[in-house]
Formats: sequence, C-alpha cells, structure tokens
Amino acid sequence: MSRARADDLVVRPPGTLRWRGRRFACAIGWGGVRADKREGDGATPAGRFPLRRVLYRPDRLAPPRTALPIAPLGPQDGWCDDAGHNLYNRPLGLPHAARHEALWREDHVYDLIVILGHNDDPVVPGMGSAIFLHVAGPDYAPTAGCVALAQADLLTVLAAIGPRVWLRVPPAPGATRLS
Repeated sequence: MSRARADDLVVRPPGTLRWRGRRFACAIGWGGVRADKREGDGATPAGRFPLRRVLYRPDRLAPPRTALPIAPLGPQDGWCDDAGHNLYNRPLGLPHAARHEALWREDHVYDLIVILGHNDDPVVPGMGSAIFLHVAGPDYAPTAGCVALAQADLLTVLAAIGPRVWLRVPPAPGATRLS
C-alpha cells in the first residue's frame, strides 16, 4: 500500500469523509469496510487508492472543474463485474454478454463518477470491481462497495484536487490485514 499523505481524502465509517480539515457526509458499502474485499460482498475495500479519472453525464452536468483526467459518459458505457471474463474490472461497451454494471443510469448516482485505482494494477479476478467515488443516493443509502458523496460536495472536492490526492479507507478496527 502506498504511503498516506496529509492531502488524502480519508473515509471514516460509518459515514464521514475528511479532507483538509473539512468533513463531508458519505455513504460506504452495505458490507462495511474490509481488508479482504471480494466480489459481491458489498464491502468498501480498505486501502489507499489513486483517483484515476472522472466520468460525467453530459446530459445532466457540465464538465466538472478538476485537474483529473475527465471524459463524458454515454448510454453504451458499462463496467465488467464478471470475474471469469478477461475484461473484469474494466470498462466495456454495451450491449455485452459478460455480467456488467451499466454506467448510464436512470437514478443520479453515476451522474459523476471518479474511477478509483482498486484492483486494477494488476486486476485479480474476484477481488472486487467497479469501486468508485460517486454521487450519494437518497439519505446516503449504503452502496455496493463504493464511497458516495452529495453531488455538490463531490464537485467541491474535484475542483480542488489533482492526481496526487488519493482516497484512503482505513481498515475497520480489529480487521486483519492481507499481506
């Protein structure tokens, strides 16, 4: 795991993200925080993750201000969560035969997505996919493993950060760390 930095976005269960002395309400996975993240467990993985790039719905939002790489989403965009497929934990075009998550959704949670560097260098089948920082649902309902902020808070953070800021999720107290 990379070394923690003072500029990191730090998630504290059950629902706070801290950054530069500020606190933002957030949602995490319904499975809590786990150092041994597995596909489908609903857990937010413990660790320190780079912010790879930002995706946004151009029909709902203007391109957000950020120093991170940015790209618009389209109705054909998906993310592979099929651990047996060679595109596991990678973007894919829809329609697609592999099990996947559609990124163009009717609700607003994927109107703005930050792709996190979880299980991507290298990808290990079954260790979790589609772990994002995205817009929170109503009442900060638990996610399937992502971290979610109010859209206004996510836009505020994105406008002030760059590629040297990472998301850090400390292990839950008493959790065992993987070596």
